Amino acid sequence: MIRTSVAVAIAALSTTVWAQAKISDNVVRIGVLTDMSGQFSHESGKGSVTAVQMAVEDFGGKVLGAPVEVISADHLNKPDVALAKAREWYDTQKVDMITNLINSAIALGVANVAKDRNRIAIVNGSGSSKLTNDSCTPNSIHYAYDTYALANGTARALLDKGDNTWFFLTADYAFGQALEADTAAILKARNGRVVGNVRYPVETSDHSSFLLRAQDSKAKVVAIAGSGSSFVNAVKSAHEFGIGAKQTIAGLLVWLTDVHSLGLETAQGMLLTDGFYWDRDEKTRAWSKRFFERMKRMPHMGDAGDYSSTMHYLNAVQAAGTDEAGAVMAKMKAMPINDFFATNGRIREDGRMVHDMYVYEVKKPSESKYPWDYYKLRATIPAEEAFRPLSESSCPLVKK
Repeated sequence: MIRTSVAVAIAALSTTVWAQAKISDNVVRIGVLTDMSGQFSHESGKGSVTAVQMAVEDFGGKVLGAPVEVISADHLNKPDVALAKAREWYDTQKVDMITNLINSAIALGVANVAKDRNRIAIVNGSGSSKLTNDSCTPNSIHYAYDTYALANGTARALLDKGDNTWFFLTADYAFGQALEADTAAILKARNGRVVGNVRYPVETSDHSSFLLRAQDSKAKVVAIAGSGSSFVNAVKSAHEFGIGAKQTIAGLLVWLTDVHSLGLETAQGMLLTDGFYWDRDEKTRAWSKRFFERMKRMPHMGDAGDYSSTMHYLNAVQAAGTDEAGAVMAKMKAMPINDFFATNGRIREDGRMVHDMYVYEVKKPSESKYPWDYYKLRATIPAEEAFRPLSESSCPLVKK
């Protein structure tokens, strides 16, 4: 009896040691590199960290017998700070995967660091479609959304209404520029016309001179290609100028938290494209209520993407039997994604996770029946139509 117990104990210990031998440093480390204090903190920040921690807890806190550790840092929206932190995490703290990465200039830079260090970067906060186009890497994944999908959904919906002349009010950084470029390409392909554009400093709080130019353009659509608190301020100012009375204000990236900040009185009627809405179905509601208990707000697509992609990453480590980046990336691309975020989602060779996207209209105050009841569904864009087709890709990983 004693010999049997000893044998079982030795076998269990051997299994644990064998499993951990395939995990670098016997720990799987996930770093959440995000904006904790700046203008994008409501779209990332503490919510991103919370979503990743929830995924790790739901997975069981261990993978292949090794503990999973989550660390986080504020990149201050400064690429030099973000790249230094990414190198430190990969080189000295042995971080296996960095996620969230809001701010497209930062995401593009960290993706290259991940490639150089043979580690993994998963982007949920940033949107630039360059991440899976000409700037794709074998070590990075773009998960929740991108500028092509946003443009594809919102531009098509407004063009179908006859809104065919556009003026762009664009944040002057990588994300805003990519969003304008992708939207302009959709307009050109569908006989829409860009009648003007202006770029505003990403940190500006005064959009008045830019909005006057938009108003003078007589464009049917004033498209705001930006994000964060600056986007919210721009929409508020546009309404104060009365632009919404004669021109359609289009938010090309609208987070649920933006609508909450604006209020339905200001945001009502706005069309937007999103990868996730908390009130879509029973699965989204169940997870979102758990998130709400921790954050006291409903989640948006960045939060849901951070959870879903972390869970998918851990499942891939489990399936690969190692945390080595190449093996894990291969499993992530081979395994389908079926959860509250995506049904039959998949990661293509360019690193793009393709899934259904949704066009929503912001409800009128009279239509909202309970807290955070903000959207009504206008269209579902199937995964194979939502994102840039591989036939148009400039990613060197795509075989043609």
